Amino acid sequence: MPKVVLAYSGGLDTSIIIPWLKENYGYEVIAMTADLGQREELEPLNEKAIKTGASKIYIEDARREFAEDYIFPTLKAGAVYEGKYLLGTSMARPLIAKKMVEIARKEGAEAVAHGATGKGNDQVRFELGVKALAPDLKIVAPWREWDIRSREDAIDYASARGIPVPVTKSRPYSLDRNMWHLSHEGADLEDPWNEPLDDVLLLITPPAKAPDKPTYVEIGFEQGIPVKLDGAALDPVSLIEKLNEIAGQNGVGIVDMVENRLVGMKSRGVYETPAGTVLFNAHREMELLTLDRVTLHFKEIVAARYAELVYDGVWFSPLREALDAFVDSTQKTVTGTVRMKLYKGNCTPAGSKSPYSLYNQELSTFSQDEIYNQRDAEGFINLFGLPLKVRALMEKKAGLK
Repeated sequence: MPKVVLAYSGGLDTSIIIPWLKENYGYEVIAMTADLGQREELEPLNEKAIKTGASKIYIEDARREFAEDYIFPTLKAGAVYEGKYLLGTSMARPLIAKKMVEIARKEGAEAVAHGATGKGNDQVRFELGVKALAPDLKIVAPWREWDIRSREDAIDYASARGIPVPVTKSRPYSLDRNMWHLSHEGADLEDPWNEPLDDVLLLITPPAKAPDKPTYVEIGFEQGIPVKLDGAALDPVSLIEKLNEIAGQNGVGIVDMVENRLVGMKSRGVYETPAGTVLFNAHREMELLTLDRVTLHFKEIVAARYAELVYDGVWFSPLREALDAFVDSTQKTVTGTVRMKLYKGNCTPAGSKSPYSLYNQELSTFSQDEIYNQRDAEGFINLFGLPLKVRALMEKKAGLK
């Protein structure tokens, strides 16, 4: 019997895909779940996958790999999609594809399958990852083949086969969780005019209900990578998880946005990214202190392109690798400590220091100094403004002004 490896979450879609693959393709279904920090969501998966019809399930602990090889490179790049989205789902999909390929090779499977819909970005991310790593594997995408057209149809399909699902018609949000974020889509959120209800949030305290006193945290960076929290050295997973708790309690990390999907439509999502919000803001402050103006400004251009690559699922690409090389070069001096103030949903810098700081108080002071000769500014302005002066003289001579 031919085998297929299914990227399995235990959610609605992948729960019904197991019997569907068996009924329509005659496959032996091997479920594969990448542990990216879903926590309690993983506990029932072993039993559930087998009861639903899978022959076996692999639960691959990829948390540290996710943090070190996907989250931190994106963090160092400063990549934020459309100025708001911290790419929690986007970064995870290439790693899940990598794990699918590894299990497919181990099991001798001829195909891999996923539960991404034909309207979403994830189908692209999964499949580009597989094509880049194992172009010989067949890819099955049930949402592009079956007659199910809605979450309600999927729930009915599951009920007819006795498959319990964690989504009900009264709360039909599509969720995606890992250590970096939790996303919410669907139902009342599909109307951008609807403000998200407080009960949508599962990781973050609604800002109005957060503590009335600010919390301060200190993030220690080494070459752009966060390595310390409040002076304590922590491994990447522990640092992110602990910061998630602290920031979440203070209402920090809620992103509500209408984004441009790769497939051509706009979608509305609510993302909870507590630790990520603090780390991105802290990293930005560290760069403002340690990078020169020209490098910093060019890196902002790179960040926008990097974010698009990640969002579009083109992780395993020469361009992303080349941009990583540039980013790593810029991060050699991005070392130091940033203090962040967390208060009722706000995340603001409250101090930064670095042995590689380019801030020179003797130059910046408004008091008298012996380094900067203010008279030098006149010549600089004359030369810097020369093109503007030449153009103005021409316009006057030509009667244009």
